[in-house]
Amino acid sequence: MKDAVIPYTLPEVNDHSFFFICQHISPSLEARLHRHDAWELYYVLRGKGVRMTGDTILPFAEGDVVLIPPSMPHYWKYEPSSADVSGEVSYLMVAFSHEFITKCISAFPELRNLLFGRTMTPEALRYGPESASIIKRSLKAMTEFDSLGQLCEMLKLLPVIFTTVDHTYIGKPIKIERDIKRMQEVATFVMAHYIHSISLDDIASHIGMSRSAFCTFFKRNKGMTFTQFLMNYRLETARELLTTTAKQISEICFAVGFCDLPHFTRVFKQLYDESPSNYRKNH
Repeated sequence: MKDAVIPYTLPEVNDHSFFFICQHISPSLEARLHRHDAWELYYVLRGKGVRMTGDTILPFAEGDVVLIPPSMPHYWKYEPSSADVSGEVSYLMVAFSHEFITKCISAFPELRNLLFGRTMTPEALRYGPESASIIKRSLKAMTEFDSLGQLCEMLKLLPVIFTTVDHTYIGKPIKIERDIKRMQEVATFVMAHYIHSISLDDIASHIGMSRSAFCTFFKRNKGMTFTQFLMNYRLETARELLTTTAKQISEICFAVGFCDLPHFTRVFKQLYDESPSNYRKNH
């Protein structure tokens, strides 16, 4: 990936209020870190990998439904091994402007009653099972509908997208270009080396900062220490492996960078309120 964040203009669609696509691509066609002036609602049909949204990197898997706010730097990096027999990954995505939302609120009292005065989230969201199920159903329906049918689905989706509490936050905005570049470098380094030991000296040297300056920079941007961030990334990766693979828990423990199974089990339970084995049974 390159250093700069690419300002990206979504394709103009004549006589349409929003942009909708059902995309099947090779995992090698990785999107570089980019941003655009539109909300992005993204549903992973096939594939898994690592996603960066704002200041956060997390693994993603099939079935994930995510909302990314306008101007937030982001990318989706798919694992080649997660492609289908044709060598492709796939997703559904709809992008729409804030102007589209305000026009809908102005035109339809039913939407105005639900959305008027509501503060739109500045953070990226990953929807929970209940909301994701509704969104998936609408996005799949849009692949079968003409433009008018798609518009009707969008009108149904807006209240779900912006009023549900069934979600988790997966990224905050980064406002300084220099900090975006540095956080991207941190993300790339962590993704490449998280299975090994990473010291503060290692990551600070990679970013080109002193240890103390890096600690201050990272805590200011993430609201946590780098050690906490690395631990959370490893545990989130482990959580995905527990639900998407049949690997033994001990194998997952070592695969995500832990050297001690009891320690892994203890910190996993602290974060998710259940042991890895119970998490696998319940999810």
